Amino acid sequence: MYVANVKFYDIANGEGVRTSLFVSGCRHHCKNCFNAEAWDFTFGTPYTKKTEEEIIASLAPDYIAGLTVLGGEPFEPENQAEVLSLVTAVKSRYPHKTVWVYSGFTYEELLSGSRAATDTARALLQQIDVLVDGRFIEEQKNISLAFRGSENQRLIDLPKTLQGNTIVLYQP
Repeated sequence: MYVANVKFYDIANGEGVRTSLFVSGCRHHCKNCFNAEAWDFTFGTPYTKKTEEEIIASLAPDYIAGLTVLGGEPFEPENQAEVLSLVTAVKSRYPHKTVWVYSGFTYEELLSGSRAATDTARALLQQIDVLVDGRFIEEQKNISLAFRGSENQRLIDLPKTLQGNTIVLYQP
């Protein structure tokens, strides 16, 4: 996996002050994507153990609310294993911190019927607090929405969704 960027002290991609990991690689190619350079699976720098350690260490202060993973596409099959490893380590070390993941895949596509619907993806969904799902659709762009760019995208409360087996939207 490659890293397009890591933003420490990010306030745009989830609630509170967060560390945000932008992974590289995305096949969605949404029209007017804000991060099109990250479509390339080798854009940026290789993800290493050192990268993971820096991200985990950055979450230590109490004022850091958690980790956000976006891209690119965290659920591209090429990225899933390392994203799962990082998120699992974060949840183990900081169980009170939240994990947000942005994906162009819908929740339903992550469960079945897409290239991303793998056992690793299902395991990753178990570790996420908020999934922001759905491709960015230029024609549905709305800059007044909290934490998403187009009206089709949803903020899903994954623990409640998984518990009740029905989609529960997260209310920021």
